[in-house]
Amino acid sequence: MSVYHHNKKRVIQTMFVIVFIIIIGQLINLQIFSTKYRIMADNNAIYRKVIYPDRGIIYDRKKRAILENTIMFDLMVIPADAKNTDKVELCKLLNIDTTEYRKRIVTAIIKNTSVKSSVFEPLLSPELYAKLNENIYKFPGFMLQERSIRSYPYNTAAAILGYIGEVDTGFLRRHRADGYEMGDYTGLNGLERTYEKVLMGQRGIKRFIRDNRGRLQGSFENGDFDTTAIAGRNLYTSIDIEVQQLAEKLLQNKIGSAVAINPKTGSVIAMATSPSYNPNSLTGSSRRKNFGKLLLDTARPLLNRAIKGQYPPGSTFKPLGGLVALDEGIITPSYGFNCMGAYVNCGKPVRCTHAGGGHASDLRKAIAYSCNSYFVHVFRMAVDNPAFANPQQGYLKWKEYMNTFGLGVPLGIDLPGEVKASIPDTSRYNKDFGGFARWKSCNILTLGIGQDRMTATPLQLANLMCIIANRGYYYTPHLVDSIENETIDDTVYMAKYRVKHDVTHIADSTYRIIQDGMEDVTIFGTAARLTVPGHKYCAKTGTAQNPHGKNHAVFTAFAPKDNPRIAVSVVVENSGYGGTWAGPVATLLMEKYLNDTLTEASEKRAEEFSKIDLIPAAIKQWYYRKDSIRIAREREKEKEMEQRHDLDADTTENIKTTFDPEAEPNKKEDNNKNNNENKIIKQTPMLNNSNNKKKKKDTTLP
Repeated sequence: MSVYHHNKKRVIQTMFVIVFIIIIGQLINLQIFSTKYRIMADNNAIYRKVIYPDRGIIYDRKKRAILENTIMFDLMVIPADAKNTDKVELCKLLNIDTTEYRKRIVTAIIKNTSVKSSVFEPLLSPELYAKLNENIYKFPGFMLQERSIRSYPYNTAAAILGYIGEVDTGFLRRHRADGYEMGDYTGLNGLERTYEKVLMGQRGIKRFIRDNRGRLQGSFENGDFDTTAIAGRNLYTSIDIEVQQLAEKLLQNKIGSAVAINPKTGSVIAMATSPSYNPNSLTGSSRRKNFGKLLLDTARPLLNRAIKGQYPPGSTFKPLGGLVALDEGIITPSYGFNCMGAYVNCGKPVRCTHAGGGHASDLRKAIAYSCNSYFVHVFRMAVDNPAFANPQQGYLKWKEYMNTFGLGVPLGIDLPGEVKASIPDTSRYNKDFGGFARWKSCNILTLGIGQDRMTATPLQLANLMCIIANRGYYYTPHLVDSIENETIDDTVYMAKYRVKHDVTHIADSTYRIIQDGMEDVTIFGTAARLTVPGHKYCAKTGTAQNPHGKNHAVFTAFAPKDNPRIAVSVVVENSGYGGTWAGPVATLLMEKYLNDTLTEASEKRAEEFSKIDLIPAAIKQWYYRKDSIRIAREREKEKEMEQRHDLDADTTENIKTTFDPEAEPNKKEDNNKNNNENKIIKQTPMLNNSNNKKKKKDTTLP
């Protein structure tokens, strides 16, 4: 045999060997290593049912459930088993067309393969559940899955509690090790998100034998391979739900926030933001539609202004300015300033609401009457302190005090998304004025009255009141006081909220001077007409300039003076004087908490105040346009319905599949809707209280 034929024979033999090895390897892979066909076979014989656990319940400080669970159902599908289902009948029940049906099946396969169950229609309404339950035998591959859904018996505290939603593929990629599967729900905001691992519990699995027609015949292996669902653990918060409800009621028809904290523990008693929404609107089958409406609302009801709203603190900052000046030895309690109604030492006047001498003859009176000239001058003295080489170093020392007292830094509350607000750094002013040596105290003097580039959140202002009330210490503000069956692993959540923070070395006697001045505010000063029945309290009013409209009303306080149990801050946007529009909210909240009730006169005052409408005209105009668009769309749908009566039965059915007003809008309609709404938003001036550069003008703040 020639060498050529010999080599050819060896090549053919080698090819046969390689092919044989590949076939054997594939057989071994399919029968031993690959799970694809084993899963398909198991799914033909075994039905795997996920048992979703109840999420943990959240209680208020009096052990009242403010967030609990209710039962709803999802329509699930295993695409590989749904080939012989009655698509037309199912589409009719779900009010969708066959195109949407196919789209959902493809989505289920992409997300979770064709042999695993996926959500086809989530959170069925009771009516739809009843219809499907009667007809489910017509739809092989489909089943009804019980789901524990959140409910809110008090219809309040939406921004605190947060909401849950179904996990997506991006979430699953980020949490590969956490045991989530498609169809699971997770906390997306508020306490639901922060304490997700505590609240979520553990899924259970039940396995059932199927016959050759897919009918369930009983437990697989007598339930030996089943796992039990474990409910999530409960949270016990410091929220007083009645105070919370009162805060939200008082802020109705207004934009702003109110925060109340127990100074002794840092526990948050109430945290209201307005406008808000009924948290029950983000559960059930209408969740997606309602969430879209909230996202488009220019008043931003999804924004928790208590931890994200950034406002100039205005005159509520003045007690801290006086405290720093006393500690630095710049002034004494008897230091006075001859204010005749305006501060003119830097050229451009900064005005006060008081004219004539006497209202700033010492520190206590300056706080009580809220003298701008006094605190502007005290701030300049701190920045120009001869103990420092230049004003920039003096400013950095002043800024250090601000950060120590919790301004310009995040406090670390157990809610996602807290902002730090702003105490500007020297680099900000270097940029503003063109260099390090080109600015001095006169360029930034309104920082002394809580303006310029200074901003704070309502939470930070309430925490500042805690420090002054406690004379130098605070606990990190938090909502959750304890976790059910707390373990050592839970210290990651709770440890930092049980640490006492001593702010500075400032003496108690210095704090008492500031407290006395704040008490004078409530006796003969700018809040003299506001009372808390049965209690002496300390307060400071503020009216913060706002470049986007009317001034913001700000009010901070704590009570009782000698044994503080509650510290409060309130901001009402675009309303005016702090004592007029924020003060009533704060004093009513303190009265409710301290006395556990309101007097008859206070009840009447609360009812009247809640009806006062302070929402800016620009936002009202947006609501008007939104309603107009909605009415126009409803009329168009009515015309379509009338036209259908003139068509024959087949054509009518076809139009119903495509244009049914109860069905999900098609993509073109969605685009038109979004374009119209975007135009509305662009035409409406937004209220923004972030660190925009302020226009310099005369300041007249009480």
